[in-house]
Amino acid sequence: MAIGEIEILVSGQGLHEFTDQVADWLSGQGVDEGLCTLFIQHTSASLLIQENADPSARVDLENWLNRLVPENDPLYTHTLEGPDDMPAHIKAALTATSLSVPVKDGRLMLGTWQGLYLWEHRQHRGKRRVIVHV
Repeated sequence: MAIGEIEILVSGQGLHEFTDQVADWLSGQGVDEGLCTLFIQHTSASLLIQENADPSARVDLENWLNRLVPENDPLYTHTLEGPDDMPAHIKAALTATSLSVPVKDGRLMLGTWQGLYLWEHRQHRGKRRVIVHV
């Protein structure tokens, strides 16, 4: 069993791949097989397994979710942190805050076109923390 933390730099809204960071962390743990659980410690971002070959899939996902949950909706009352904050909470509630990926031979058992993504729902740049447990 191993537990750690990965910091992911984000440059704003969108999907930020961090597959290599998890794979690098995993390679240093000496774990041959198990289940890798990822958990994001934030309420305005989420985690996703998604296609990592064609960037247009990520753009389409982001555009679709922004249309579904727009900024500046007059129904929002939680607005002190800016127009992107409440939509970010809703987006995180609609998506996932944790993921599980099997590990075999010390490697993540992701499919050919799958990658791990942090889905940043706010406009800000900065760091997000993901807890990794195997």
